[in-house]
Amino acid sequence: MTGFDELRALMGDRFTTAQALREQHAQSETHVLAGLPDAVAFPETTAEVSAILRVAHANRIPVVGWGAGTSLEGHALALRGGITVNFARMDQVLEVRPEDMLARVQPGITREALNTELRATGLFFPVDPGANASLGGMAATRASGTTAVRYGTMRDAVLALEVVLADGTVIRTGSAAPKSAAGYDLTGLMVGSEGTLGLITELTLRLQGQPEAISAAVCAFPTMSEAVDCVIETIQSGKPMARIEFLDPSAVAACNAYSGQSLTEAPYLLVEFHGSAAGVAEQAERFGDIADGHHCSGFRWAERAEDRNALWKMRHNAYPACIASRPGATAIVTDVCVPISRLAEAVEETRADIAASSIPGPILGHVGDGNFHAILLIERGNAAEATEAQRLAARMAERALRLGGTVTGEHGIGIGKLPYMQAEHGAGWAVMGAVKRALDPLNILNPGKLVPQ
Repeated sequence: MTGFDELRALMGDRFTTAQALREQHAQSETHVLAGLPDAVAFPETTAEVSAILRVAHANRIPVVGWGAGTSLEGHALALRGGITVNFARMDQVLEVRPEDMLARVQPGITREALNTELRATGLFFPVDPGANASLGGMAATRASGTTAVRYGTMRDAVLALEVVLADGTVIRTGSAAPKSAAGYDLTGLMVGSEGTLGLITELTLRLQGQPEAISAAVCAFPTMSEAVDCVIETIQSGKPMARIEFLDPSAVAACNAYSGQSLTEAPYLLVEFHGSAAGVAEQAERFGDIADGHHCSGFRWAERAEDRNALWKMRHNAYPACIASRPGATAIVTDVCVPISRLAEAVEETRADIAASSIPGPILGHVGDGNFHAILLIERGNAAEATEAQRLAARMAERALRLGGTVTGEHGIGIGKLPYMQAEHGAGWAVMGAVKRALDPLNILNPGKLVPQ
């Protein structure tokens, strides 16, 4: 392809058209299938990313960014071939400023690696999507996760970015200041743009102080409504919960089998409190009282680090546990987010839909912010089951919009949720398309994703 010789001369064997590497970059944790990229590049500097995009722009070659490959809606798959830019070699912590509670990092570093680097500072990076995703990918998809109810999402954690635009221009958005009123929020525009407006080459991230004390608990409820009402009352009481997760009975059964637990197969809440020792003790006691008022059972606290780690390992392993619950199966995983007051309704309607279908689908999610996931388990190669799962996912999306929510709380759009963008955004979706054309008139950045095609 025209331009490839120039990039080989610039990057040597870090620019490759090898079939095996191309095939690796045509796979991800998604049900979406796509063609191969024509080449894979492994840049080490922003200058190299800029050079790749200058060549691609001059030759109208599609370019797709790649982090850890953990996205669930096909965000990083090369629908139209071209170059996949893998940021694995740009994985350094560039600067930590404890006094400002921020860090500058390259996009390829994962959240776990960053937190390992931060251990001696008394700080940590709180956004936890479950997967050990790259921070560049997390910003590009506006990720969130188990701690969003306390610490927010990537939208709240990203202060500034360095971004390479479609023609190779390098820009910086935002600053290290805690806030700004200077013009358009280009940082906010790039966070969640899924690589359609530019490639992120550096992030300035807001950090949080490591809590003095942490306490976690697990408890069962007779109905989903009781569990959600418990959460609503706890939040309204002003208790600063750090995590509030739930598992439906099917997810609990899968986790029991996978992790050797013996939880009752009922709706469960997993909660965690952060703060001072006295504060956490008071919060935990108050939550226990509220939970008792909603007929909870099987209440179990976990204060020792090893007990908490076991509890959250069970939650983070919920996806492989669900997959293992149907041997030989794969999954279509989807998420929606609704106002918390409609969460129980949304979950119960979804569970009824799944129960009436021909496939199993455990449900779990972040009850504190109204976000939940269905793991729709299908037999590999079974077209009828795949169609049924897609129908259930579509019903979930339509239900979320009917209840005043969104078709995705954290997975993003990619390819899989493109059909719902018009219904959610109306004329606003066309505005997104206009922004895309203004910044990428040749449509080389992650084409086929997010905006009207």
